[in-house]
Amino acid sequence: MTLTLTVSDEVRTLAPGFTHVAIEAHGLVNGPSTEGTSALLDDAARRLAARLDGRAPHEDPHMVAWRALYTAFGAKPSRTRNSAEALARRALSDGGLPRINVLVDVYNAISVAHLIPVGGEDLDLVQGAMRLVRATGDEEFMTVAGGEETVEHPDAGEVVWRDEAGVTCRRWNWRQGPRTRLTEESTSVVFLLEGLAPMPVADLERAGVELAELLEKFSPGARIAVHAPA
Repeated sequence: MTLTLTVSDEVRTLAPGFTHVAIEAHGLVNGPSTEGTSALLDDAARRLAARLDGRAPHEDPHMVAWRALYTAFGAKPSRTRNSAEALARRALSDGGLPRINVLVDVYNAISVAHLIPVGGEDLDLVQGAMRLVRATGDEEFMTVAGGEETVEHPDAGEVVWRDEAGVTCRRWNWRQGPRTRLTEESTSVVFLLEGLAPMPVADLERAGVELAELLEKFSPGARIAVHAPA
């Protein structure tokens, strides 16, 4: 499919300093985690530790901005952390980062190394356009609880990513639903890198370029387009 992605005026008003970089990739090859992606994750954790220089992830200015934004739309940022902060905490823990599959490992490494939220959606499973909106509360979010698929509804006013079928990610970038997540069969993907002031847009762009280069490394010949910041 051709990527169509928009951010609503309501979200722009809530977060005027928000910028995202979208990377659209087709012809990717996914599979179980490899020694190469495991090494990439270990290196990302080392880069994160150097970036933080003894601070906790939530003390980084970019994470401070995300916490303030979560509070602004009614979320509790210490209980439902943005994806970058949650992943960074795991990277610095004794257990380290999880190994999921090649594509998820690659974008998780970029998220941790640059301390920015990064997500990936299977374009073959996305239905229609993707939109970042403030929820009405009636939208459906398919998730898994106790090993069983179940439907939840976001809170009214919550910021969510959604497509025509429902919510794909709750609380901006807190929890992705299983419907569009990347599996070992995923070949067409949109990756989203999300930033807030005070992070310079140029830093977000550099992270996007690094992600695109890694995708080419692990999927030689894939068709990869890095969209301009929006």
